[in-house]
Amino acid sequence: MCLGIPGKIIKIYEIEHTKMGRIDFSGVKLDVCLEAIPEAEVDDYVIVHAGFAISRLSEDEANETLSLLKEIEDINLRDNN
Repeated sequence: MCLGIPGKIIKIYEIEHTKMGRIDFSGVKLDVCLEAIPEAEVDDYVIVHAGFAISRLSEDEANETLSLLKEIEDINLRDNN
């Protein structure tokens, strides 16, 4: 199973003619390729998988997804203790 994680674009730049972005994942910042969603802009939320932004989503959708992922993490931590 593959999992895409939502993050917020905080910077857009280009490397060797490739659109890239600095993405904030709840405080963790990583650089990812934005070529699959060329319409992406700073402050957009995107789903990232394997270093590539694969789709845009609303802030509400991003927050809902992050909340669900946190719930899963909490259940796993509870069940493993």
